[in-house]
Amino acid sequence: MKRDLYFSKPLMNAAGSLGFTPDPRNGIDFDSFGAFVTNPLSLRPRLPTPQPAMIEYPGGFLLHTGLPNPGLSSAVKKYESRWARSGMSIIVNLMADRPEETKKMVESLEAIESVMAVELGFAPLLSDDIILMTLEMCLGEIPLIFSLPIEQVLSLGPKLIQDGAQAISISPPRGALNPDSSSLVTGRLYGPSLFPRILDVIHSASKLDIPIIASGGIWNEKDVADSLSAGAMAVQVDASLWVPKEATIS
Repeated sequence: MKRDLYFSKPLMNAAGSLGFTPDPRNGIDFDSFGAFVTNPLSLRPRLPTPQPAMIEYPGGFLLHTGLPNPGLSSAVKKYESRWARSGMSIIVNLMADRPEETKKMVESLEAIESVMAVELGFAPLLSDDIILMTLEMCLGEIPLIFSLPIEQVLSLGPKLIQDGAQAISISPPRGALNPDSSSLVTGRLYGPSLFPRILDVIHSASKLDIPIIASGGIWNEKDVADSLSAGAMAVQVDASLWVPKEATIS
């Protein structure tokens, strides 16, 4: 039986912000969350990039990590019982660049009751055809959320929803900086300067009847409220969870 994608509360963390399982020791009020999103997981283990970087710029920062993780099977073995004990709905974020591998990962999660949905993330510039193929191969019992870059939300989102995806989320924009004028560093962008662009995409997506999950640049309670007012079905918070609560979302 296909599971429903339903959020008892519209707030959750974004992939990559709080690890692989809810941990009350980090000071986050999980009672305010409608779901927990894991860090990205791949089929096989991934090591950190040899040269990780966090580079600040006005209004945000660039982060380059290589998305290290233990691999899906190891993560499930380690965290499945903790997911169940948390009492939270779990959304497992998967790196979905290879459709056949992604299908295998999605199918392996169908038997885990605490997994409410899977969020699929893709490499930059992956073609629409590969993403659509992934949807076709992975449709099953678990709701699928497709995490797309801003550029693809409006162009590809309607087709994905039409063909069976449950929702679209917004993946972190990518950029590049040259911190020491000698080597260009690429990575994901975070920070409040992103929010006006994100809010515009949410508003446009809602006009196209795309079930959209807001993410990117959401830094305080007003940003959350504005995202929901613009038509988001839920809101993912990322880097603002790493700074003092009084400065962001309480």
